[in-house]
Amino acid sequence: MGIANLERRGTDRLRSVLAPLGVAAATGAVFAVVGAIDPNEPGNYPTCPFLWGTGLYCPGCGTLRTIHALAHLDPVAAMGLNPLAMVMIPFLLFWWGRWLVRGWQGRPRRTTLAHPAWLWVFLGVVLVYWVVRNLPFGAFLAP
Repeated sequence: MGIANLERRGTDRLRSVLAPLGVAAATGAVFAVVGAIDPNEPGNYPTCPFLWGTGLYCPGCGTLRTIHALAHLDPVAAMGLNPLAMVMIPFLLFWWGRWLVRGWQGRPRRTTLAHPAWLWVFLGVVLVYWVVRNLPFGAFLAP
């Protein structure tokens, strides 16, 4: 294998991991900003439009405060603010890691995130979570 081929292979590898590394950098920037600007203080961030319009919590309500708690290394508080977001973090890290490794190995990108049945299951979980956190017996899921 010639030097030109090795250089091209290295450049291809770098190009293949730029997108996952960019997502990691953007995620780090979000954590830095939300960690520095407290969402618990009124006026720092806009109110959730769904909460403002209906008085009900959406599946994402509490996520900014969850990120703030995680940025301050308080996973217990983060779990109390949005348990679904906390449960999803390991899955997101897995998919991101798989994306990074596949890019580094030069393997082709997958065109699907997961089998459609798993995406439907996830949608069902989100919908059930959305409804239950707004019912009296599901108040423990509210932020």
